[in-house]
Amino acid sequence: MTDSPHAAQVSAFAKTCFLRACALDVAVRKPGNVSAAWPGHGMAAAQFLASAQAAVEPLFVPGERVGPRIERAMAATWAAAGCNTNLGILLLCAPIAAAIELPGALQGAARLRAAVQATLSGLDLDDTRHAYRAIALANPGGLGRTQAEDVHDEPHLPLRAAMALAAPRDSIARQYANGFDDVFDVASPLERLGFSLIDFDPDAPVDHAIAASVQQLFLRFLSRWPDSHIVRKHGRDVAHTVMSAAQAWQGHLRPEADPAFAAWDEALKAQSINPGTSADLSVAALLLAGLLGRSGQMWHGK
Repeated sequence: MTDSPHAAQVSAFAKTCFLRACALDVAVRKPGNVSAAWPGHGMAAAQFLASAQAAVEPLFVPGERVGPRIERAMAATWAAAGCNTNLGILLLCAPIAAAIELPGALQGAARLRAAVQATLSGLDLDDTRHAYRAIALANPGGLGRTQAEDVHDEPHLPLRAAMALAAPRDSIARQYANGFDDVFDVASPLERLGFSLIDFDPDAPVDHAIAASVQQLFLRFLSRWPDSHIVRKHGRDVAHTVMSAAQAWQGHLRPEADPAFAAWDEALKAQSINPGTSADLSVAALLLAGLLGRSGQMWHGK
């Protein structure tokens, strides 16, 4: 992205979209996840909001490579929150933040997909080193050790290739391998409806329709495959049980109005079950929808 008034406007717009995607993520009830009125897992929504504020500047440094964006945003997050609140969000949003700087990236979904693909293809070994240091600092629950390309060891592969090794067991790593296809596909209905993050006021009550859209976004991720965070901490059987429960809520117009939805949330938290990967993917999808939807039409000529 060149140093121009237009580039500065795009950067400011993207930062606002990121902050509001993070705010919207914790503004509504998502079973098992921390939200404003329903804390859990020893964490509160304020920590997630503080993390977003701390991470936004290093994440959107003009011209920076993806790896340093991830590591510096994780370091800033750790200083602000004192725990891992957003590693998955940073791993997902850093390539998007770099991709929007490419010429024409915000001129529609196809152009942004191509820009993300180009960004991922350009990742190198130094990006891996930075990302590994960020992951080691965050120390996500249930990470364990692997025989090849363990994050605690010196890497030997560019970041996309290293992520491809983890893709079969981790939904965030899979996005690096498949060009963020899952995130784009889940975000596309919101984008087609002209979803706007700019119009979302984080200080006002969330509109019921917006809340339901966020919940359905989250449920689409949670119902498609076992949540990686749950698999790491509780095993595949538990993750499949949660996935099946999410499938039953697909298409519900207002899940938050059903007491059973709240009961599911409380039951998951009581068992320390946190579908954190699905929430991270939801933030990335909200960011994409905000960048490309009605609030982003100024950048792609609609």
